Amino acid sequence: MNKNKRVVVGMSGGVDSSVTALLLKQQGFDVVGLFMKNWEDDDNSEYCSSRQDLLDAVSVADTIGIPIEAVNFAKEYKDRVFSSFLREYQAGRTPNPDILCNAEIKFKAFLDHAIELGADTIATGHYAQVREVNGLFQLLKAADGSKDQSYFLHRLNQTQLSRAMFPLGHLLKSEIRKIAEQHGLCNFAKKDSTGICFIGERPFREFLSGYLPTQPGEMRTPEGKLVGRHIGLSFYTLGQRQGLGIGGEKNSSGEPWFVAEKDMKNNRLIVVQGHDHPALLSHTLTALDAHWISGSAPEINTPYAAKTRYRQADAPCRLTHQTAASCAISFDQPQWAVTPGQSVVLYEDEVCLGGAIIETGQPV
Repeated sequence: MNKNKRVVVGMSGGVDSSVTALLLKQQGFDVVGLFMKNWEDDDNSEYCSSRQDLLDAVSVADTIGIPIEAVNFAKEYKDRVFSSFLREYQAGRTPNPDILCNAEIKFKAFLDHAIELGADTIATGHYAQVREVNGLFQLLKAADGSKDQSYFLHRLNQTQLSRAMFPLGHLLKSEIRKIAEQHGLCNFAKKDSTGICFIGERPFREFLSGYLPTQPGEMRTPEGKLVGRHIGLSFYTLGQRQGLGIGGEKNSSGEPWFVAEKDMKNNRLIVVQGHDHPALLSHTLTALDAHWISGSAPEINTPYAAKTRYRQADAPCRLTHQTAASCAISFDQPQWAVTPGQSVVLYEDEVCLGGAIIETGQPV
């Protein structure tokens, strides 16, 4: 039955998407690979690996025995993802481009192109699962909790999930590398990609300075003591410890400094000493631009769990307020460095319900 179903697989040149294509081919699907090039600035720099990634993707497609096409979404990426990314940093927030990249590129521009190629569904190497219950599609956590990527996929809608397959969702990363090696895939031991979605791993402050102006200002404590200078509020994030340049200024306990607040009005970076300083802890948060996967908001005052950043352990919480565009969440235990611009993602057991963009956390 599967041989009449065309699946277009997003192939990045990495081991995860390669094994995704392999598994679907083995299951009898009509598989077509699609390599996306989404970044052209400084394309020849040491940090851009797109050329090698394409070669790896083509090699894998040849080994598996499937056709592969390369498509350029650089304009869509710049217009829909990177421009928003820069605006958020300029406004003093810390965005997560991977989330917007999934919603706007991998499951919109890519999906539209795949449908033009005759696809019934698309597939990616994400660690997540999809389940249909009574006509509604649910996004579930992956079996490998250490690799689960549902956090990055929480802005997908019913249409996108109905067309999506995540064949790796029930497997462990160690199993995937073994499968790749057993089937002679050239990238079975290739290092996982990190850094900004489609841009890669590079010195972040140096990269950002090529697009945003530096506006130096003061670093002060909440009490107003001047302890240093910053190079521009856009280049720091809440909870940041490294790169502050004030390591020598210590209190009696010798605790390190952390970014606690950005005072945009006065161009001041507020810093505190100690990982568990009250200014870094929040019992509640407010968030905007809420998106719920089912199309309906979760119930108020019902026990849920949430993450305010990727790889964070699920934190018990309750939704205390919600409108069509915003929500407020209260946590059983204070959360560390709740960061404006990041996403709070809500879960009910293994089901990802959706989330919203953090506006502010209220210090304890």
